Amino acid sequence: MPTAIAVTSADLALPAQDERTLPAVVLQDLDRRPLEQALLAVRALTEQHGHLVVVCSDAVPAGVERRLRTIRSLLESDRIALFRPGLPPLGTAVLARQLRQLASCDLGPGVLASAGRLLTHYLHAGAVLGSLTRLDRIPVDLKAHARSWVPGSQFAVLAHPEPRIVRLGTPGADLPGPEFGTCLLVARGQLQSDWVNSSLAPAWRAQGLREVPLPAESADWWGTGRAIEFCAHLPDLPVLYQLVASVRRNACHWCGLDMIGDRCVFCSAVPPVHGELEPYAGRPPTG
Repeated sequence: MPTAIAVTSADLALPAQDERTLPAVVLQDLDRRPLEQALLAVRALTEQHGHLVVVCSDAVPAGVERRLRTIRSLLESDRIALFRPGLPPLGTAVLARQLRQLASCDLGPGVLASAGRLLTHYLHAGAVLGSLTRLDRIPVDLKAHARSWVPGSQFAVLAHPEPRIVRLGTPGADLPGPEFGTCLLVARGQLQSDWVNSSLAPAWRAQGLREVPLPAESADWWGTGRAIEFCAHLPDLPVLYQLVASVRRNACHWCGLDMIGDRCVFCSAVPPVHGELEPYAGRPPTG
């Protein structure tokens, strides 16, 4: 069985992108269920699929993350990976779907799990907001805060890959977009605006635009429910697979899984340091 990709709420399980996209495992209300029941459910998943990758956003309730770590500890298992990409909820859902696409390919669990960190670099995630007063995940200067109190003001905010805030209706109110072809996913909340469709999509040369419901965690992440969240992403499985397959792989010295990068997502081990460190030679160390 392929590696299972799990999310912590149903609205993070986006519809399949193609016929090969595997369904997401939804760990709904994990912190509200009895511990024994949740433990048995996660154990059954690892026994069925071999490995489990749980993707959750930064806005996931603290109780859910504690429950996940408790379950992983009680199972004494290094076959469960907890991945928090630091993206807004819609971007997190897109990344989880990309991993579901790749789960159907001939990628080992270590490579698949660590591919999430690689694919994060190819996402552009943000939102149109009606207020910045409670936005605390992105730096907001005093001038932008003051402007957000003006009735009717709207702001375009880019959270990833580079934070940027512009006020709609002002000259040069645009956001830096991807330099490669992407599709645009849009989730509308309690805000009326056509800026994403009429301005952002053409400026970013989006090859397609689809709409989905706004994730429940988005209101907490952006500090307001008056938001329209968007995420530009690579939709095609061959492109995703080529990106992952072209990266050099390493074997984890602790659990033996092949992985991308220098840290195993499952056991968190890093390569051991052999020998003495060389003296500083006048330039920053690499790696």
